[in-house]
Amino acid sequence: MFDIERWQEIFETLRKNKLRTFLTGLSVASGIFILVILLGFSKGIENGVTSQFQRDATNLITVWTGTTTKSYKGLNPGRYIQLKNEDYYAVSRKYDDYIDYKSSLYSIWGGTISYKNETGNYQIRGVMPDHQFIENADIGVGRFVNQSDFDEFKKVAVIGNKLKKDLFKDEDPIDKNISIYGMNFKVIGVFYDPGGEREESQAYIPVSTAQKVFNAGDNIRNMLFTIKMADNFEEAVELSKNISQNVEADLKQMHTVAPDDTSAVRVFNTLEEAKKIYSLIGTIQAVFWFVGIGTIIAGIVGVGNIMLIIVKERTKEIGIRKALGALPMSIVGMILQEAVFVTMFAGLFGLIFGLGLLEIIGPQIQSDFIKYPQVNFNIALTTVFLLVLAGALAGFFPAYRAAKIKPIIALRDE
Repeated sequence: MFDIERWQEIFETLRKNKLRTFLTGLSVASGIFILVILLGFSKGIENGVTSQFQRDATNLITVWTGTTTKSYKGLNPGRYIQLKNEDYYAVSRKYDDYIDYKSSLYSIWGGTISYKNETGNYQIRGVMPDHQFIENADIGVGRFVNQSDFDEFKKVAVIGNKLKKDLFKDEDPIDKNISIYGMNFKVIGVFYDPGGEREESQAYIPVSTAQKVFNAGDNIRNMLFTIKMADNFEEAVELSKNISQNVEADLKQMHTVAPDDTSAVRVFNTLEEAKKIYSLIGTIQAVFWFVGIGTIIAGIVGVGNIMLIIVKERTKEIGIRKALGALPMSIVGMILQEAVFVTMFAGLFGLIFGLGLLEIIGPQIQSDFIKYPQVNFNIALTTVFLLVLAGALAGFFPAYRAAKIKPIIALRDE
């Protein structure tokens, strides 16, 4: 039942103790505010890292080579290990049961591409048909490189949206010829990439064609494989890790490289890296929760201390109330209602202020690793209600103490 006199009394008490009420509310509001901001930024970090992995397939194994640093089986260090088509096909055949998509790669950095009067330097990548799925490339118009293009050494190109805008402006590029180092390639598609303009500033051509027109013979730069995902993430990570290690060992054996030479053959496993990153994100979130909850607890302790002071200041008043017949539960309810009101009002203020600040500054953050900081509203609201419950608990003990005071002792209090 709504008791207007009780509320008038609460507001009168708060009005008489403005500074005390303000400082108590500030400690509670700041606790919720800090927790909301920390949770928002932890979610922003998670979103940012997730977007980084979405640029390419998460379960990707990339192979590239370098120069040997150790003598092995009579061979001197300093040899450059050149990957060949036969290396790619040998690995593909051996691990075919575990592979989803695969592609060899031959790339040219800073290749000159022209269309009419427009010219620019872009990356040119010779790839296989599966590369579309490895790179998460989304075809806007046209199509991607297919097996027929690869088998017949066709001079066709799939260009990124940024490259299309630079060279073609608003013109439809499909079936138009672009010049790559003076050689004509027919544009068969335009792709978009989650990686943005950097990834869209390149052209894909069949790797067989790239090897032929750039006099690369059967050389390749990289090998890329995506591993079939298991139902269990830990199992998928373990499988990907084992295949990575086996591929590295196989290539070292094929090219007579010391098993402990880490520079000659390199294998990068994104799934294993993703596990490390997500574990780090979990640790960051746990630390943020710990700091935020610690701040809230400090606010709750403040509420409990203030309630103790209130009970002390109002000891004589409580004694008069009990002498006039006030029940113990009435005394407890009076103290608790004030504690709950201050806690809830301050908590909601901190929540709204924190959410509002995230809405304002979130879109302004320009960082690859912090994107769209936000907080699940249900979690935030639940936190506020738990805060109110804790505030009520903090106020209960002083209230219970007040209810146990004997009227004659309370009336003697100075």
